[in-house]
Formats: sequence, structure tokens, C-alpha cells
Amino acid sequence: MFKGFLLSLAAGTMCLASSAYSAQAPGTPLVLLTENFPPYNMAKNGKNFAQNQNLEGIAVEVLRETFKRAGIPYSMTLRFPWERIYNLTLENPDYGVFVTARVPEREALFKWVGPIGPDDWVLLARADSPIELTSLEQAGKYRIGAYKSDVIAMSLERQGLKPVIVLRDQDNARKLQAGQIDLWATGDPAGRFLARQVGISGFKTVLRFNKAQLYLALNKEVPDEVVSNLQAALDQLRAEGIVDKIREKYLSIH
Repeated sequence: MFKGFLLSLAAGTMCLASSAYSAQAPGTPLVLLTENFPPYNMAKNGKNFAQNQNLEGIAVEVLRETFKRAGIPYSMTLRFPWERIYNLTLENPDYGVFVTARVPEREALFKWVGPIGPDDWVLLARADSPIELTSLEQAGKYRIGAYKSDVIAMSLERQGLKPVIVLRDQDNARKLQAGQIDLWATGDPAGRFLARQVGISGFKTVLRFNKAQLYLALNKEVPDEVVSNLQAALDQLRAEGIVDKIREKYLSIH
């Protein structure tokens, strides 16, 4: 039922198709799914459902400009939870999900457009915490909060750590502030942005343990020509400085 809703939504809200795209995939807009992941993608009203113009963020604006320049039709829908929209993209031939880290274990699952921006992996602690770390292994004795089905949480689990999982990453900000966890495994700048959204600041980075790049991940059935056109459009925008201007717009305000 949810899939049918998204497909009908896409048909009703798609951008105008260019003749080039129509020749590759007649009448089929791409259904782009996302979640609340500030400052890259978020609902303007802060809710867990939004469509098209009710979305904002770095990735939202970058992709709008990318699809516009490539002349490719699409719709955007923000849903919750992440695991659901990720799996929908794996299962449906005209779907994409953003933003997601392009890591080796996901490489063969999708076709990729990006990078859209960085998302370093960090461990945050309260400002008054005495914790000092030089390696991820040293964090094993602490209570680490992470986000369900997020690549950071999965990476920690693969390395033998046992993070405390929540359904919404901003809940980790509250738990860290309240002393219910010792460390928060999250992205930078996403984690600090999320914390500020719930009125919390003053966390410090005690370990930066990975550097990741965020992408639009497309179902493998999306035609190669479409992927190439989108990548070329994004590369153009970056060369013209437009991607940097969009990032500055969000990061300088917050």
C-alpha cells in the first residue's frame, strides 16, 4: 500500500520530463526517498513526513538543481524510518534514497550519484566528560548510543562493539545530555545540527574514526544514461561553485 502511494504521488508531482530522459525511460519519474537527517535533508515542519517543496537541506537543494539541470523528472518524499525507505529503494526499479554513505558493503547494491557532502564519523561526549580516546577499541567499555540501521551503527557492531540503538538519532543527544549514554556515535556535521534542533549544545568530539562521503543511491535498474546525466549535472554545479554556496547557506546559519 505504501509503495502504491509513493508511485501515485510521483506521478502527480513529477517535474516536466525532457525528451532525452523520455527516450531512456518513457514516462517514469524517479521516486526519491529521504529521512530527517539535518543539515542534509529535513522536513520544513520538523515532522517525519513531507513532500517535494516541504523539504529543505543541503542535499535537497543540491539534488533539485541537479535534476533540473539534467532535465530528469522526479518526486521527493521524506518518510520514517530509514530502514524502510532504504529497503524500498533496493526493491523498486525507479527509486532512489538520499543521503547515504557510499561504503564498500553497499557499493554493488546501488548506482551512485555524488558526492553531495562529507559525513565524518565521530564519537561525541558531554563537555564535562573526562573520556579521552585515541582509538575506537578504547570506546568498548563505554555506553555508546547509535541510530538503528545507520551505517555507523552497523560498522560499530561489525567491529565487536555493542551500541545502544534508538530509532531517532536526535534521541541520542537527549540521552547523552541526561547521562544515559557515555558517547554518541554520529556524523559531523549532522550530529551537532540534530542536537541544536532539540535545544542541546556543548558536546565535544573525543574521537574522529572515519571519513565518509554522502551520495544519492539509485536502484540498480535505473538506466546508466540517467545516472551519467545526473552525475554530469552535479559535476557542473560543483565546478560552478553552486554546491559550495548551498552548503554555506546552511552551515553558516547554524
